[in-house]
Amino acid sequence: MLAVDGVSAYYGKIRALWDVSINVEKGEIVALIGANAAGKTTILDTISGLLHPASGSVEFLDRRIDHLPPHEIVKTGMCHIPEGGKAFPDMTVRENLDMGAYSNEAWLKRKETLDEVFEMFPLLEQRSKQLARTLSGGERQMLAIGRGLMSKPKLCAFDEPSYGLSPLMVKEIFSAIKTLRDRGMTVLLVEQDVQQGLEIADRGYVLENGHVVLEGKSSELLQNDHVKKAYLGL
Repeated sequence: MLAVDGVSAYYGKIRALWDVSINVEKGEIVALIGANAAGKTTILDTISGLLHPASGSVEFLDRRIDHLPPHEIVKTGMCHIPEGGKAFPDMTVRENLDMGAYSNEAWLKRKETLDEVFEMFPLLEQRSKQLARTLSGGERQMLAIGRGLMSKPKLCAFDEPSYGLSPLMVKEIFSAIKTLRDRGMTVLLVEQDVQQGLEIADRGYVLENGHVVLEGKSSELLQNDHVKKAYLGL
C-alpha cells in the first residue's frame, strides 16, 4: 500500500535520512521505533509531503506522491496525525473536525464520518461547542485523530500519539488505534513507548541516526537483544 524506497532527506544542509526503505501492507499496523532524532518524524513528514526527499521515491496505492504538496496527498487517502494533538486553538471542536473533511468526497460524507468519530470518542461530541484551546492534552489527541478520520483516509500515520498523556489516556488512544485496524484501516505508527508500540503492531522498523538498522515482525523485535537493551531497558 505504501512503499518508501531509498529515501534520503535533508533539513537545510543537515542530512536526516539515509537511503531509508520501508513498506506498509494494507490492513496492518507498522511501527517505527527509535530514539529522539533517529528520523522517525522525518519519515512521516516526507511521506505526507511536508518535506520532499532529496533522492528516492514514495509510492502510495501504486502512485508516486513524493512530488505532491500535502493537501494533494490528503486527497489520495492518507492522513498525518501530528505529535501533541495539534488543533486550531480558537475554533470549536466541531469546527476542527469539519476542517478535516478537506476533499470534496470527504465533505459530502462528513455527517456519516462525524457520527463514526463521535462513536469512537463520545467526549468529543460532549465538547463539540468548546474551543479547542480549552481541551486537555488527551482530549486534543482525540480531536487530532478525529480530524484525521474526517478526511476518509485509507492510511493513518500517527506521530507519537502517547506523548505527554496519562497512562489511562494512553490506553484509550491505543485501543482506538487497534479498533481502526480492526475496521480495515492501515496504520503507520511512530511511538516513543517501544513496548506498547510493538505490542499492537504487526511489523516494525528500528531507526538509528537516519538509518533503518532492524526490521521484522513485532514479536521478533520484542525479543531482539539490541531492542531489549537499547529501548526496553532489559
